[in-house]
Amino acid sequence: MYGVVTRHEAEVDWPAFDLGHYEVKDVSGTASEPVAGAVNTLSAFADNAAAREDPDLVPLSADGERATADRQYFDWSFVCPSHQAYREGLLEMVDDCVAAAPDVRLDDVGFPRPEYCHCSRCDAAFAASDHADRGDWRADVVTRFVDDVRERVSGDLSLAVHPDPYPGHLRERAGVDLDALAPLLDRVVVPLYDTSYGTTYWLESLAKGFESRLDDGVRLAVELYAVDVDVDALVHATEVAAAYADDVFFGYDTSNATAALRRMRADAESGVTHRPDEDA
Repeated sequence: MYGVVTRHEAEVDWPAFDLGHYEVKDVSGTASEPVAGAVNTLSAFADNAAAREDPDLVPLSADGERATADRQYFDWSFVCPSHQAYREGLLEMVDDCVAAAPDVRLDDVGFPRPEYCHCSRCDAAFAASDHADRGDWRADVVTRFVDDVRERVSGDLSLAVHPDPYPGHLRERAGVDLDALAPLLDRVVVPLYDTSYGTTYWLESLAKGFESRLDDGVRLAVELYAVDVDVDALVHATEVAAAYADDVFFGYDTSNATAALRRMRADAESGVTHRPDEDA
């Protein structure tokens, strides 16, 4: 199955794709109305606008460093996953998405890095919890959020994760426990982005790693970056991803992704030769 990820409503229904993912909320914090017929997609705890407007939302390390886009390692600003009012706002957005279409995708779920969060809200919640280990508590916070979303989603629920299949790494990094989350999910999406795909051995290794990690009941989707990527290179990357993933998605250049799929389909048909019946 092939899909596209787009911020343009008109591209959701392009015929080259089986699924159209529409960004209802992106990392900038910009929100749009959900679209009928789309897999409406929410960037959960990445939100530059919210972090800028209310610094109390931003996760803190033990040293008091905020997880904002101006710091090393972060391409955008984060919101603390334990902030109850923000979580409730996300769940209301999920309800709006489901009212438009049954399938929902979550991006940017979890804590920003292993050293977060030590805000007063998280410190108090951890102290009041039944967990002796802070990593266990973080994983519980994330799992409970996804469980709340699952209760609201009538169709497929997809979760995008950081591209690290090594056992325990996602849990340590973000509180994303794949084993605990698998019963709640229909699909795990792994963005494997490159601006050229000049080599693909790394793509194959990561895709194979996630294929080995996931249960049979959870689909694996690999998402490729399509913006200004050479079509032949994108075709090759698609072929590699499709060898391990159930689905391949293309990010943010619907025209280029369409060209790649057309090339693939034309190449697949070029080996068939039709000859007239010799006895005719």
